[in-house]
Amino acid sequence: MRIDLRNNPFYLSDKDIEWVNDMLSSMTEAEKISQLFCLITYTDDKEYLKFLAGKLKVGGVMTRTMSLDELINTVSGLQENSRVPMLISANLEAGLNQACSEGTRVGCEMGIAATDDVKYARVLGRVIGEEASALGINWAFAPIIDIDYNFRNPITNTRTFGSDPDRVSEFGKAYVEEIQKYGIAASIKHFPGDGVDERDQHLLASVNSLSVDEWDKTFGKAYKTSIEAGAKTVMVGHIMQPAWSKKLNPSLKDEDIMPALIAPELLNGLLREHLGFNGLIVTDSSTMAGMGTVMPREKAVPMTIAAGCDMFLFTKNLEEDMKFMADGVKNGVITHERLDDAVTRILALKASLKLHEKQRDGSIMPDRERAKAIVGCSEHKKISREIADKSITLVKEQKGVFPITPERYKRILVYKKEGKASAVSAGIIEGSADRLISRLKKEGFEITVFEPGGGWEGMATPVKEVYENYDLIIYIANLATKSNQTVVRLEWAEPMGADVPVYMNSVPTVFISLENPYHLIDVPRIKTFINTYGSTDEILNALMDKLSGKSDFTGVSPVDAFCGKWDTRL
Repeated sequence: MRIDLRNNPFYLSDKDIEWVNDMLSSMTEAEKISQLFCLITYTDDKEYLKFLAGKLKVGGVMTRTMSLDELINTVSGLQENSRVPMLISANLEAGLNQACSEGTRVGCEMGIAATDDVKYARVLGRVIGEEASALGINWAFAPIIDIDYNFRNPITNTRTFGSDPDRVSEFGKAYVEEIQKYGIAASIKHFPGDGVDERDQHLLASVNSLSVDEWDKTFGKAYKTSIEAGAKTVMVGHIMQPAWSKKLNPSLKDEDIMPALIAPELLNGLLREHLGFNGLIVTDSSTMAGMGTVMPREKAVPMTIAAGCDMFLFTKNLEEDMKFMADGVKNGVITHERLDDAVTRILALKASLKLHEKQRDGSIMPDRERAKAIVGCSEHKKISREIADKSITLVKEQKGVFPITPERYKRILVYKKEGKASAVSAGIIEGSADRLISRLKKEGFEITVFEPGGGWEGMATPVKEVYENYDLIIYIANLATKSNQTVVRLEWAEPMGADVPVYMNSVPTVFISLENPYHLIDVPRIKTFINTYGSTDEILNALMDKLSGKSDFTGVSPVDAFCGKWDTRL
């Protein structure tokens, strides 16, 4: 396949192309195979980094969250030991806090969308770009341009810009254009599009069930918009798109339809030809179960590259997966032409980011003092506060319930509904309900936290005790979507749903959801409902101002918070 290195998204000069060709021709077959791998590190251990970059000679590494000093040590250790400059990636969806503990959490994508102003998608890209580039990160596994059509999907949710294809397209493009100004490649994900199925592609091969026309007008539009804006890479998911697979290959039987990362008709026919994408294609994490549910791993590993992906993300067993890939080349599953094609795109991406030049002049190594001045700086924290203020959304309001002040509602009964954090939960902070409660106490409210007691039929606490002892009831939900969790719904205490909101027709009741915009499905008759899209200090402080009437609610819901149900609007 002829690769156009001079145009979108590489835009290489003759000198850049010469470097790509020279580097490719200097590589052994084993080195080319190693370039296909993007591995992961949780540590800045010098010997391990030397092993990844100097011995294995992999093409890239993704970092998990570390301290600033550890991250600089990691990037420096990788780049100083690598003959070919390395791609250093991170999940940079909501802020640099997903890579560096001192980094700024700007706001999740749904919070950005709730501002109803595309400039904040650009701001998201700028702040992440400034902080990540200062640390030597050059590849963002973001933005997510999935469309959150199915409120039951347990993984997309607040990680997306919402359910409106036009908004997703516009905000995704803005992020791509902005972050790539900082020498960081964007990776639009998760092709061919998550958010339709209610199942999690981390756990199985999920399905984007839209028709060809429906897909073109929605996900296709989102991908086309970012591709034309110059997105350098696409991350491909463990997601099937049966309508397009059968259109492009009518002979396919249902059992032959594969998730996109091993489906050549989707990678080549849909992504390359129909959408015109010329950049680098990377698989989503190969440790996810979706690929393994449809094909033996020894076949699936080389098939990702043979089908049209250029890089393979992570391994389940390092030695075994690298052998599977090498065997794929040896037995012809991956042709030498396909191998060279993939490695050429890897090198072209690196050249488009000027990594070869930065390697020569030493600027590929992050400057520790400069990084400390930029990462988590006061200007970026101010932006986070501004987005928090503009995004918090009042979905439903009982007339007259605001403002919430000690003079009006001295005695508050609080119900806490909390989950646990996860590496894929995009920033959930455990204990956020208690942090909000402490703020309420500081303002002078008397807080009682509900504890379920005994009492079955005929022995429950008299409702009169609630009416007489509390002026207001507040529910605080902190349940975020995350992998390996098949559903995100409110679960109620024994006995007999002891903490279900049953007093709202007698005591003013406010439901605050810190992480999930769809809880109305389980509390449809709640009269006042608020979505905050996170629980950082900036968000909780902005929320307190809005509850007390010091500032207005201005956020606009990017999704149908009523979940398509008539009774949630009551």
